[in-house]
Amino acid sequence: MGLFDALDASGSALSAERLRMDVTAENLANAQSTRSANGSGPYKRKEVVLEQAGSSFADSLQAARGVRVAGIVEDPSPPRRVYDPGHPDADAQGYVTMPNVNTVTEMTDLIGASRAYEANVTAMQTAKSMFTRTLDILK
Repeated sequence: MGLFDALDASGSALSAERLRMDVTAENLANAQSTRSANGSGPYKRKEVVLEQAGSSFADSLQAARGVRVAGIVEDPSPPRRVYDPGHPDADAQGYVTMPNVNTVTEMTDLIGASRAYEANVTAMQTAKSMFTRTLDILK
């Protein structure tokens, strides 16, 4: 394990967690959007898929490789139907098709991503402190 592998692993996790927070914020912002940008139905909740950055388990044992974003996917769960006959997007029965976004779930995801981000900042600060002390010993 090299001197900067810990910083690389934490740095990749910081980027991944920041993207998770961005996607969660987008989900929350569109929790009431009954039309997508192209006008075809309600907004669909998005999720970030992460994977290990190393190519194999053996690589992971040799060095901390970190994490990378495999992609952003749409949640396949069905949209909610709410009875609101006065809504401009209501169907003939008075139901509006709403996004499949649950604000409690999104806030929980946001807190989790925030805590993971904080943990990686702490890991980077600890690694920096260890590097500084190592250089002081070598003087």
